[in-house]
Amino acid sequence: MTNPSTAPAGPSSPVLHGESFREVFRRHAAGVSIITATYDGVPYGFTATSVASLSADPPRFSFNMARTSSSWPAVANTNFVGVHMLSTENEGLANRFARTQDRFTGDHWEPGPEGVPILKDVAGWLVGRISMRLSFENNAVVVAEVVAGNIGPDGAPLLYHGGSYGTPTATDYVI
Repeated sequence: MTNPSTAPAGPSSPVLHGESFREVFRRHAAGVSIITATYDGVPYGFTATSVASLSADPPRFSFNMARTSSSWPAVANTNFVGVHMLSTENEGLANRFARTQDRFTGDHWEPGPEGVPILKDVAGWLVGRISMRLSFENNAVVVAEVVAGNIGPDGAPLLYHGGSYGTPTATDYVI
């Protein structure tokens, strides 16, 4: 039997499951962002690598999340969410929102448009009105139309790849 992790890629390759599936996505670098929302006056947030620009006119973004997340009740029951694009200067924030429950203690945020928590000193942020939640099994895709935003300090983008944070490097192309 062929080992799926060493089999040549192609139409006849076996389907990847479990750890092999996760390993494929560990090899895909993704931008790191933080999603925030307020529910019943309480701020919520989590680190995400699934944020995408959905359309420019009107401006919309989407993200995926687990419905088992402690932030799901806020996202499921509010009308507005924030997305914060992170630079390498924000790695501490990324860790805080990914690994701790103490996400909003301190002066690294403030209430923003529509009551959405806005993180300070990030590369940029957007607040969006949720226009769709598509739930399936334990996951959800959320789509929001932008109602406010701001550009922050310029810096190298924070990426997640292979289980750790990094930043892109320039590649020289030989012609």
